[in-house]
Amino acid sequence: MKTDVLIIGSGCSGLYCALHLPETMQAAVITKSDLESSDSFLAQGGICMLRDEADYQSYFEDTLRAGHYENDRKSVEIMIRASRQVIEDLVSCGVRFQRGEDGSFAFTREGAHSRNRILYYKDITGKEITQKLLDMARKRPNIRLLEHTQLLDIACRDNVCQGAVLRMADGSSVLARADFTVLATGGIGGLYAHSTNYRHLTGDAIAVALKHRIALKNADYVQIHPTAFYESGTQRRSFLISESVRGEGARLYDKNGMRFVDELLPRDQLTQAILAQMRKDGTLFVWEDLRTIPKEELDAHFPNIVAYCASMGYDVTRECIPVVPAQHYYMGGIQTDYSSRTSMAGLYAVGETACNGVHGRNRLASNSLLESLVFAKRAAEDIASGGNLPQPGIVPLAELDAGCDYEAALQEYRAAAVQKICGKEHGACSA
Repeated sequence: MKTDVLIIGSGCSGLYCALHLPETMQAAVITKSDLESSDSFLAQGGICMLRDEADYQSYFEDTLRAGHYENDRKSVEIMIRASRQVIEDLVSCGVRFQRGEDGSFAFTREGAHSRNRILYYKDITGKEITQKLLDMARKRPNIRLLEHTQLLDIACRDNVCQGAVLRMADGSSVLARADFTVLATGGIGGLYAHSTNYRHLTGDAIAVALKHRIALKNADYVQIHPTAFYESGTQRRSFLISESVRGEGARLYDKNGMRFVDELLPRDQLTQAILAQMRKDGTLFVWEDLRTIPKEELDAHFPNIVAYCASMGYDVTRECIPVVPAQHYYMGGIQTDYSSRTSMAGLYAVGETACNGVHGRNRLASNSLLESLVFAKRAAEDIASGGNLPQPGIVPLAELDAGCDYEAALQEYRAAAVQKICGKEHGACSA
């Protein structure tokens, strides 16, 4: 198998990267599951946009404050300055955002934001964006989409990436040669007992990077979302109760129905407050009250949250719902520069698996979709310009050793990743 660009992951960052490559370049986009089982489809809240120049300093400060001032300031500047162009691009792709009666964008607010600057579509913003990108990718003759295809290892020599070893849908192992390879494998939620991520997202790119000594950054920076719907005795992905709900006025109560915290604190601080209250009360969850939000707003802005709660036996217009913190997002990852290059030539990383320093220690709400798109486009532009290959083409590489058990090797790498991220020798992490 040979392609110009191999993109491992079909979330918004992988798709956006593929769509911004020249149509003269052949791109193969692989996904471990089906094309719609990426966390990009799950993003509820929205995507940030710089509203005007007067908003720049407060947006910049909000991002740094949420990240405990450990952010890479140049990365933050790049992201914010590119936000309006990204939104214009998405609208041209047919992405819908909520608008006011005059047709202008409707903005909402989430925790740690000092101003309403988040665009959204109902409570399925990620699905709206990613589905439109996927529809466009399916129409591009230079983009090949492969489902149920898993990364087992990268193929490299002399610190130059030349593609990857893949396990195909039929179970066979294939050496996919590529001039450029982009890691866009998403998060690490599958390593955790409780996570809002899909279970098959198990940090495969992080594991492979550890094996090949590709530089990582902030490997232990893991974000816990304060409010996932509490279910006992289940191994299913935790259902997220969006931060936008609290941005629109929802309240958090202890076991006695008393409010105990400012609901718009940054996620890490709010999570700590919730866990402290749970310990104090001796409970497995706290209560979230959506009755503070008008019914028409609930139906218009949060229809899927309302429907899910109803399916679990809760009428959010009449009663509170149980919520608990759960692993949500990975701020660390494979270290990248401002063009999404990794420490290995020919290899890029974008989206949640990458770390360019935008988020610092704690991600500001609704910066994830924006950051993924901004730096995925920059990766595509760098690749189109020739990237960071030390010489044209790819150097000779030995043929795939058919006797190597790459699946077993990946499990070994993944165990090392668990230890690196969570500081544990064995077993799954626990939120």
